[in-house]
Amino acid sequence: MHFLNLGILAHVDAGKTSLTERLLYTAGVIDEVGSVDAGSTRTDTMDLERQRGITIKAAVVSFPVTDDVTVNLIDTPGHPDFIAEVERALSVLDGAVLVVSAVEGVQAQTRVLMRTLKRLCLPTLIFVNKLDRRNADPERVLAEIARMTPAMAQDDPRLLDHLADHDDDLLAAYVDNRPTGDLRERLREQTARARVCPVYFGSAITGAGVPELMDGIAALLPPTKADPDAPVSGTVFKIDRGPAGERIAYVRMFAGTLRVRDRLDDANRITGIEVFENGAVVARPAVGAGRIATLRGLSRVRIGDAVGTAGPHRQQSRKAAFVPPSLETVVEPARQRDAGALHAALTRLAEQDPLINLRQDGTTLSVSLYGEVQKEVIQATLEADHGIDVTFRESTTIHVERLLGTGEAVEVIATGGNPFLATVGLRVEPAPPGSGLTFRLGVELGSMPYAFFVAVEESVRRTLRTGGRHGWEVVDCTVTMTRSGYWARQSHAHGTFDKSMSSTAGDFRNLTPLVLREAVKRAGTRVHEPVHAFHLDCPADLVPAMMPALAKLRAVPLGTGEREITGEIPAASVHRLQMALPALTRGEGTLETSFVRYEPVIGPPPSRVT
Repeated sequence: MHFLNLGILAHVDAGKTSLTERLLYTAGVIDEVGSVDAGSTRTDTMDLERQRGITIKAAVVSFPVTDDVTVNLIDTPGHPDFIAEVERALSVLDGAVLVVSAVEGVQAQTRVLMRTLKRLCLPTLIFVNKLDRRNADPERVLAEIARMTPAMAQDDPRLLDHLADHDDDLLAAYVDNRPTGDLRERLREQTARARVCPVYFGSAITGAGVPELMDGIAALLPPTKADPDAPVSGTVFKIDRGPAGERIAYVRMFAGTLRVRDRLDDANRITGIEVFENGAVVARPAVGAGRIATLRGLSRVRIGDAVGTAGPHRQQSRKAAFVPPSLETVVEPARQRDAGALHAALTRLAEQDPLINLRQDGTTLSVSLYGEVQKEVIQATLEADHGIDVTFRESTTIHVERLLGTGEAVEVIATGGNPFLATVGLRVEPAPPGSGLTFRLGVELGSMPYAFFVAVEESVRRTLRTGGRHGWEVVDCTVTMTRSGYWARQSHAHGTFDKSMSSTAGDFRNLTPLVLREAVKRAGTRVHEPVHAFHLDCPADLVPAMMPALAKLRAVPLGTGEREITGEIPAASVHRLQMALPALTRGEGTLETSFVRYEPVIGPPPSRVT
């Protein structure tokens, strides 16, 4: 049996969850098509999802497409506030179906998703949905798709022309009037290489076009090639909690076989395995390569962790498919007695979505956000699942700090009031934008126990997340440990360990932030704000009138067309532009934005430091 791990992606309300239901029905694994409006779909299982009619968490369901190929389908959220769920799904996919509405056409999130699919070279089919709706315009939508990606309708008589555009051998045979071979096989090859995206038309509600899409999934998207006898290699892409609060890890297996009672390390032993089969979740004693399974017993596992060896799989190049959140907010309990419970609940939510990036500053709890809808969902989840009523402060933009120069600092054992039994010297230097944090040793590795070096590096990475002079994360820098020292383990005559004379890893964890902050202070930093590229569509007669409004939001137009304006805008102004757009464009404007870079803040820098 071969497995195809397939993602369903779309702009919100394009109909991907309805399409998932129709695929399950067409495959014969369910007897009745569920309804998003009625809250009866198989993949929207959360109460919040059913109440709001949107997908919030990625969900997995399985169905056969041929006698020897089974699809593990991941239904992903369409709302941009939950793009982190999409990113985690992309790391484990073999192919994707991008759903586009035949009424609304290519929308902002559609473009973002298509760009990402192309960049990741992920084989993709496109399904134009809602042909049964009034105002459906498949020809217009196909033209919009063609401008976005090399696309071809499956009933297009110019199939040869499309394929020849991306196949030099086929083009030569075509020009020389030689046999071109099996065009269906050529189409399969080019689809598998993500050079073309076949387009299907239909309706998830009526079922029109879905059998043809099923045939395309089976014939054009390549199932995974995996060896169940190879060393175990997999990726954790989702964490959930069971009824008793136990962790449930969703794992894509790339190679090898896992069995119940297998021990991954000292802290993690598999106590249960469930796989997805024919629309259901079934307990099994083992799971092999190519499949998606849920594992129980992994008490310390995190999203993104490798299971077994981190082999050379495609998911390794798919990290950070989308930019991290650009907003943050402070969460406060309505009742002060819930403060401890709130921290525990947010910690659990951060396990399921690491990009929430829970941060505690004294008694203040902050979380990162993609948008205001995500804030509403967090609030509703805390109340429904944990019984905690919370309020949020106004969302603010997340900034970063970059070093202005080089800075050094050192603290020596038993010198200058150093309260810790450790010597730490650090030098910080700026690095190119986008390079991230690099930690280096400028001392001999054998100069002290390895665990002490690990403690220093972990503390450096943790401290720089809020280590700037203004309280923002310090990014794109190199940190070098320039000096080290410790007191060896000492005991009294009767053999008891004497902490007052012996260094521990805790000494290095506590001293490192003090040294690092002093080095950063001496280097100097400057606060930077995120800047987004924008693409604004609006009625042609309103394009000139949009310019003053954009200027007030510090947007910089870089190009205009008959019905569009492109340019750059500070992330802090994006939400205000979205709110003002309906009034400015008679309700006809659409806005697409994407992060491009950080720019220095002009004027007084915003600060997290109180």
